[in-house]
Amino acid sequence: MSQEIFERIKHRLEKLYPLESAKDAYQELHRLIQICGVESELDSERWNQEDVVLISYADSLIDTEQPHPPLQVLRDFLQDYVKDAVNTVHLLPFFPFSSDDGFSVIDYVKVEPDFGDWPDIQAISSDYKLMVDLVINHISRESLWFTDYKADVAPFNQFFIEVDGREDVSMVVRPRNSPLLVPAYTHRGRKMVWATFSADQIDLNFENPAVLVKMIEVLLFYVKQKTHILRLDAIAFLWKKLGTNCIHLPETHEVVKLIRDVFELVNPNGMLLTETNVPHNENLSYFGQQDEAHLVYQFSLAPLVLHALYRGDGYYLTQWAQQLKPPVDGCNFLNFTASHDGIGLRPVEGILPQREIEDLITGMHRQGGYISMRTRPDGSESPYEINIALFSAFRETCNSQGPDQWQVDRFICSQLIMLSLQGIPAVYIHSLLATENDQIGVERTGRTRSINRKKWEKHYLKALLDGQNTSNLQVLNRLIHVLKRRKKHKAFHPDTSQKVLDFGSSFFAIWRGVNELDFPLLAIFNLTSEVKELDIQHETGLDSASGWVDILDHQHYQPTSQPLILQPYQVLWLMPDNVDSVSPLWAMSTS
Repeated sequence: MSQEIFERIKHRLEKLYPLESAKDAYQELHRLIQICGVESELDSERWNQEDVVLISYADSLIDTEQPHPPLQVLRDFLQDYVKDAVNTVHLLPFFPFSSDDGFSVIDYVKVEPDFGDWPDIQAISSDYKLMVDLVINHISRESLWFTDYKADVAPFNQFFIEVDGREDVSMVVRPRNSPLLVPAYTHRGRKMVWATFSADQIDLNFENPAVLVKMIEVLLFYVKQKTHILRLDAIAFLWKKLGTNCIHLPETHEVVKLIRDVFELVNPNGMLLTETNVPHNENLSYFGQQDEAHLVYQFSLAPLVLHALYRGDGYYLTQWAQQLKPPVDGCNFLNFTASHDGIGLRPVEGILPQREIEDLITGMHRQGGYISMRTRPDGSESPYEINIALFSAFRETCNSQGPDQWQVDRFICSQLIMLSLQGIPAVYIHSLLATENDQIGVERTGRTRSINRKKWEKHYLKALLDGQNTSNLQVLNRLIHVLKRRKKHKAFHPDTSQKVLDFGSSFFAIWRGVNELDFPLLAIFNLTSEVKELDIQHETGLDSASGWVDILDHQHYQPTSQPLILQPYQVLWLMPDNVDSVSPLWAMSTS
């Protein structure tokens, strides 16, 4: 099998580069892979219902009273509060960096000394699977690579993209409104270099096979550090070709396939995740023919859930979810409602009408949020993402006259929608902690994304979590409870099918495993601040002779012609309550 994969790698290199260059690159990759070690064993199951990712910066939690590195503080938090409620930790870039909270990497193989060191990361990976970013599109202006480029030192003098500045780059798709071409003062004079994201993040030149080989070497180093999920940051913009939009180019997809091949050789049980914050169908293209990403983000989910609960109307969420095709075999979605970035608006293009997007933007402004813009090819600007802490985003609705008493329940409802859908869920640490908008962080950094990147001081956070009834404690306890219940049920296996039901705009509802499990799960969400009735037997056409049980609280609902009563933002996870013929799965699940 390994020889077959090596042949694929060779073929892909020949598609990307001239024959002689491809041959040299292949020989070097072959050498590096052999040094890393080729693994051949593949587990029978790549993922299951126990897979839940916690997303965190290395320094999301800090200790100002004791000289403990933030990575150690994070591990203490995981051991004290999270335990086995999640099984994977996504450590956002923890390398030395110059900007963008880690995504402008100075050195790919070192840990930022202020965060800790590799043994601290290994301590976390001894308890949890590890997810790491390969920041593949660009590197910091302050890196040694770029320093050597400016000094005209080989091979790095060919690692970046020089453009004389007179070419027409108006077709290039931009995720930012900063200049695409920025000056670099080198030993060869002033040069203009490509910088998709900022003047401090200089794009790498993947037309040079030496760049690809170097990044594969970084990848192999991460594998040696027990990386289980490799996240390809900003991968859509990887390959540049003047006269095109420079996004999703065929060469980019070929590089992703090659990385998949390498990853399968050295870590066959690992997973490749592509980060492409673009409209849904473009995002799905990174599954390829089951030969690219194992996982893609479900980017449309976050803005649609926010919209549904802000409006108290699930029409567009239901319409989208009903049309959502299941992932192809061997691939899956990573579902999330919050991350270190904002809530993307491009993924709802063509799903939400423009008036609904504008209304949502207005509502998030009212709740303290910001809007990041991007530059269109015609030079105009359009909203790219909403910057807001998700817990703050649920402070009120479009119909309320200000904050109401339902913020915690509304927020929990949003998280349970995400946790109910087919795929693997990812929970941001600031969602787990009910973190509010960090306006001080925005003022300190001058960046609107800082609103959702608070650094919690350990002792202050502990006081909140040890308090009597803080929103932080409520949310943490409720989510940990749900996560522990969820992991016991086969209905939440990432491959278990889902069927979205239409119970009217006040509800969102899905079946998981209705055609394949003895005990499928029916998830029902009241999206409003009102008490709602629902005739479940009439709406589903199904009758459980023994009634139903809500596995969230073990509440039993007897067979009856009376409708269910759902409190504001209540969530039901219902399974048939067939206590006289309990299957082994059901017995295990409710223990």
